[in-house]
Amino acid sequence: MIDEIRSWPWVWAWLTLFVIVLLRAGATYGIGRLVAAGALRRREPSDRLAAATERVERWGPPVVTLSFLTVGAQTVVNLAAGLARMGWFRYLLGLVPGAAVWATIWTTLGAGLFTAARRTGADHTEALVLIGVVVVVVVTVGVVAARRRRDTLES
Repeated sequence: MIDEIRSWPWVWAWLTLFVIVLLRAGATYGIGRLVAAGALRRREPSDRLAAATERVERWGPPVVTLSFLTVGAQTVVNLAAGLARMGWFRYLLGLVPGAAVWATIWTTLGAGLFTAARRTGADHTEALVLIGVVVVVVVTVGVVAARRRRDTLES
């Protein structure tokens, strides 16, 4: 499909990919919002959840934008933004430039590299494993740092 889109005039290919990512990421955010709304109907949000929601509201847009520079993190970040109930306008502040960056990468360099790798017979398994390892390491470091910070504050 990406090869077919790349055969279109660049502007049309870019607009198509931009709209696709807006819809996909926006739907993922919406699913997160729906899940959060259902979970919060059952009980009041904890102080911890309220604090996390405030941090996402403050720092979320740049994180949403930067997630589009990664492979696989977009879905997680967009879902987390919805789960943390990031405001729609603030979410759009991150989504629109992120979608523009993603569309630009895939209509230029990204799709070319993907096509070249596929033509040379490169196996994507190694790349996916490497990306998975990097994500696990980053999440682990973040969790450990947060726990240490929390333990330090409680002491």
